[in-house]
Amino acid sequence: MKFYQKQIQLKPYPRGFHLITDEVLKSMSELKEISTGQFQVFIKHTSASLTINENADHTVRSDFESHFNTMIPENAPYFQHTYEGSDDMPAHIKSSLLGASVQVPITNGKLNLGIWQGIYLCEHRNHGGSRKLVVTAFGI
Repeated sequence: MKFYQKQIQLKPYPRGFHLITDEVLKSMSELKEISTGQFQVFIKHTSASLTINENADHTVRSDFESHFNTMIPENAPYFQHTYEGSDDMPAHIKSSLLGASVQVPITNGKLNLGIWQGIYLCEHRNHGGSRKLVVTAFGI
């Protein structure tokens, strides 16, 4: 069994949903050494998240942002955690709903994603800054 792990730092992205599949794959050239295994991406933040979804039509990502902002609005009168800005508490909720990691099978040295699937960085803050990811690949 082979194990590879790296921490990478993404450039700052604006608030929204962003495809990062290629950026993540560039960091893990060892993927080609695994014929059968798992690939995990973990984000080390509580106000951004990761998910897998549509990689072809950019309007899916803007619809995600619109829907999440409607579902979890800023300035809810019951929020107590407000000292980091009006976008912070909604960002924590969105992050918990989507999750901090994604896992994808590795088959013959490549991610075994569906044809229309990609890995998203879900940036829930207006100015979240650069985000750190831990990328792990393991298998035989």
